[in-house]
Amino acid sequence: MPHVEAIHIGEHKLPAPLESVTEVEAVAGRGLRGDRKFDAFRQISIVSSEELAEAAAAWGGEIPVGATRRQITISDGRFNRTPGTIIRLGEVEVEVNGDCSPCREMSETIGPDVREHLRYRAGITGSVVKGGTIRVGDQVEIN
Repeated sequence: MPHVEAIHIGEHKLPAPLESVTEVEAVAGRGLRGDRKFDAFRQISIVSSEELAEAAAAWGGEIPVGATRRQITISDGRFNRTPGTIIRLGEVEVEVNGDCSPCREMSETIGPDVREHLRYRAGITGSVVKGGTIRVGDQVEIN
């Protein structure tokens, strides 16, 4: 079963780095406490290591965990990107808003031409509908 592999949060936008943490508080209707996306429409972003590995193989380079600036990385699995889909991260529930398209900065932070290989592999964005604590190691359910 998939699990939370990594958590990265940061209070500031690029070029400020994200911090790797072992747990984070998810607040319903608001997002991840201490993160730049708190109170934004796209409160949380989640990416799968499986999808990142596919993108890295297609691109021919390494895509380090956290380099995409997605807050949550799960170990494996493919996302249902349909808006309204629920993903459970331990006790927390996230409603999918849609695909999290790779931004142009990824070509600068990861490497040239990586964006085209990350399309539909760069995770999802969502809103926290049931709060709680997300911890590295928490089981993940993707509906």
